[in-house]
Amino acid sequence: MSVEAREARQPWILLTPALTAVTLLLFVPLLFIVVYSFWLSSATGADIPAFSMQNWQEALTDAFYRDILLNTLKIAAITTIVCALMGYPAAYFIARSKGNKALLLLLLILPFWISYIIRTMSWINILGTSGALNTLLVGAGILSEPVQMLYNETTVILGLVHFLLPFMVLNVFVSLEGIDTNLEDAATSLGATRWQAFLQVTLPLSLPGLAAGSLLCFVLGAGTYITPMVLGGPRDAMFANLVYEAIITQLNWPLGSALSLMLLIVLGALVLIYNRYLGMAQLMKGLG
Repeated sequence: MSVEAREARQPWILLTPALTAVTLLLFVPLLFIVVYSFWLSSATGADIPAFSMQNWQEALTDAFYRDILLNTLKIAAITTIVCALMGYPAAYFIARSKGNKALLLLLLILPFWISYIIRTMSWINILGTSGALNTLLVGAGILSEPVQMLYNETTVILGLVHFLLPFMVLNVFVSLEGIDTNLEDAATSLGATRWQAFLQVTLPLSLPGLAAGSLLCFVLGAGTYITPMVLGGPRDAMFANLVYEAIITQLNWPLGSALSLMLLIVLGALVLIYNRYLGMAQLMKGLG
């Protein structure tokens, strides 16, 4: 074997462990899900090997699944907008802080040290009829009796914002960190106010980070099932809850596989659109 051939093979040899792991842990399970989506399920819950479009036809034509999917996308969109409005000022404050930036970042990622399920369930102790907020309002005389604040769409969005806000802040922070602060000073020296310098210089340059954070929040929000299960009511189920219900409760793996692939295709299309116009490099920076 020539030296050139050996050098050409070396990168692939080094990538072999990673490629093997990705293949076994991602592509092979995904292939099983694709195959399962064409199978049938018996009344006893047993899977029947077949090649049928019945599950796909039900998932694509049933108005129930369509409405839940649209509601899921709506909740994810509202959550993303709220995260952007709350996360950008926080990221800007951290990026422009002097001396305590590391401490602020530590405080930002501190919630990740606590289980996501525990963080979600903590809202029950805050918003429940005997929770901290109702107790405070009744004790202050603002309310005569506790009110029901849980198990609605608003609390689902609140729980998702609580979960996803750090992802938005980190992505915007990374983008702002890469902007030379002298650009704002140059704009003000040319007659622009600080607000004008922000709108015309800093904000446009930080939009890739904002877009990356929005994509991450939207995809993670649309794919979650814990938050609506814990904080939502019967009418607030999201699409991932349907997948969970089909597989775990009904033992209908074929239908659950079709539903999960349906959600994957919708979210994957959004990721491809983002990658087409903005690229994945900014998103990787935020995740890193």
